[in-house]
Amino acid sequence: FFLNSTFFLGFFFFFFWMASESPYPYFTKGTVVKGFGRGGKELGVPTANLDREAVLKLPEILGTGVYYGFANISGGEVHRMVMSIGTNPFYQNKERSMEVHILHEFSEDFYESELRLVILGYVRPMTDFSSLDALIAAIKNDISIAHEQLAKAENATFAANQHFTQ
Repeated sequence: FFLNSTFFLGFFFFFFWMASESPYPYFTKGTVVKGFGRGGKELGVPTANLDREAVLKLPEILGTGVYYGFANISGGEVHRMVMSIGTNPFYQNKERSMEVHILHEFSEDFYESELRLVILGYVRPMTDFSSLDALIAAIKNDISIAHEQLAKAENATFAANQHFTQ
């Protein structure tokens, strides 16, 4: 009995410790590179793809999935964003990527610009979808969740973080 109860008590404290190790906020930056061109054309959700170096710097604790936070381009205005980290199973990509949808309409592309991000939370795991319509519906829901979470006072303050002005 002693071994079993000690094991379970240890497991409980390990799990509690792991759960308390939040990766948020996570600050990062990278260069915007050309992606597959599907975001704006096929999905109606233009994305800024970060360079391979930025993807490789991500800590393991930021696994594949959809996240929300704030972003700015080359020191400009800070905007809300939702992003995917992963291989996008619907499209069967082979390499892990970071695709950022900035919740703002831009009049022109900004390839080769510096994109700074603060990731503040997790929306959902990266999953496959049965149809393009199902994927688009999930993305719209992700955007809705991002708006809701980023409107909260504890998150909204990050839009003024010095990370965006350095």
